[in-house]
Amino acid sequence: MDKRPLGVFDSGLGGLSAVKAILKYLPQEDIVYFGDTGRVPYGTRSEKAIELYAKEDIAFLEKFNCKLIMAACGTVSSVAKNAVASVKEPFVEVVSPACAAAVKATKNKRIGVMGTSATINSGSYVKKIKQLDPEIEVVGVSCPMLVSLVENNWIDSNDIIAIEMVKRYVKPLTDKKVDTIILGCTHFPHLSPVIKKVVGETVTLIDTGYEAVMRAKTVLQENGLLNEPGHKGESSYYISDRTQNFSETAKTLLGEDISDKANFIDINKFEKELTSKGYE
Repeated sequence: MDKRPLGVFDSGLGGLSAVKAILKYLPQEDIVYFGDTGRVPYGTRSEKAIELYAKEDIAFLEKFNCKLIMAACGTVSSVAKNAVASVKEPFVEVVSPACAAAVKATKNKRIGVMGTSATINSGSYVKKIKQLDPEIEVVGVSCPMLVSLVENNWIDSNDIIAIEMVKRYVKPLTDKKVDTIILGCTHFPHLSPVIKKVVGETVTLIDTGYEAVMRAKTVLQENGLLNEPGHKGESSYYISDRTQNFSETAKTLLGEDISDKANFIDINKFEKELTSKGYE
């Protein structure tokens, strides 16, 4: 049994979709979550900036002696290859598990991918799906404004703004008659009720956060890293901006009040700390 925590990071609140899955399917595990709310979104940043942010996020989590680190961020998983390759701990990203689930789910071999601009431009999901099945047609759409909807808690299935925005983004996918859509940013599963309302019940939505957690569970089992059965896992949350807003929105996304567990870190101070130690 390994009592060390799982480390999970994202550009903001989106990664809480993965945390929610951990709380349900790995309830015995302790969690340290870092949401870089001071620099969200990552999806519109340059590749160099995303690499740097990812390295800093990982370095922060490594301070907690995590037994596994999860990049609950489609952008980091797609773009920051150098950062994630340097992780010493067992590591899980969101692209590979989601692609495997989508390939298994599709019946007509037409898969849509909704992601940030950086994720779609990287072609990460297309490449991975084509490796698994070259005959599958993949259609990707960049949906940067959906991140803001989640960060501001505009996720109600009856919210007219959310509905109209989703309609505009998914049109290229529905026009191609995809039967499976990968929610390629962990923010997007929080909008699943809206997306499902727009695309209909016949389209399967792939939750990247859930699929990543299922992959993490397998990694923990195979490496003997699961915590003691029956242990009630504890969670702590760190963010780089707006603790109050984070707590309020997180309460909706997670279904529980975590205001007493939310901690602010000065990301600029942490950057200087890393620099002083020769970190690049």
